Amino acid sequence: MFRIFLLVLIPYALLLSVFLWRKAPVRSMGKPVSRGWGNRLRVLVIGATGGTGRQLVQQALDQGYPVTAFVRDPSKLQLEHANLRIVKGDVLDYASVESAMRGQSAVLCALGHKRFFYPNKIQSNGMRNILGAMKACDVPRLICETALGIGNSVGRLGLPHTFFILPLILPFYMWDKLRQEELIVASDRDWVIVRPGMLKNGDARGGYRHGPKVGNYFWPVSIARADVADFMLKQLTDDSYVGTAAAVCW
Repeated sequence: MFRIFLLVLIPYALLLSVFLWRKAPVRSMGKPVSRGWGNRLRVLVIGATGGTGRQLVQQALDQGYPVTAFVRDPSKLQLEHANLRIVKGDVLDYASVESAMRGQSAVLCALGHKRFFYPNKIQSNGMRNILGAMKACDVPRLICETALGIGNSVGRLGLPHTFFILPLILPFYMWDKLRQEELIVASDRDWVIVRPGMLKNGDARGGYRHGPKVGNYFWPVSIARADVADFMLKQLTDDSYVGTAAAVCW
């Protein structure tokens, strides 16, 4: 029975990887318009009550940024700060996204969910609203967390993920992540796609690898959410990865 299971699973996993593969994302526009704007940015954090989102909010506040946290349930954030504004809304409701977007300089998106086992378009439809609101409100820069293992990073989360976790648990989730990335690439914003390894809680290490070819085809790779947030915040004032997807892991 187990042998039959493997004979079915392995071809299915390989076929799924083929469908998730894309060319490396590249910005089609010219030079970033959001350069030279200094460090006093007003940032909107989407997905602020998630693991990475909480880190983004706290670290952005620690660095002196005025932060707007966009959340469905404000009681889940439980954070007070003079530079923090909490806005209740739903990323699938365009009007609430645009309302939160007004007056912002950049968007940090850590949108996710736990609806793994059936098809949905929460992340892609949410990103469509985010990009629409950014254009309407003239917000130029987007830093978005997606996932290692899709697009031109297929396979770089290691063999266990490629042949077991992805095909058995995350196919719908990762497929929608890919749609999310495709919307970002097609936009005219100054975007950076951040693809982390397997996310962990705990303290930041401070030292991590990043770049378009980071990851491992054989062994699992991981990173703390705190380190992902650190990398994402650095992209607010660094143009090195604008218009590209950068993987990040230990």
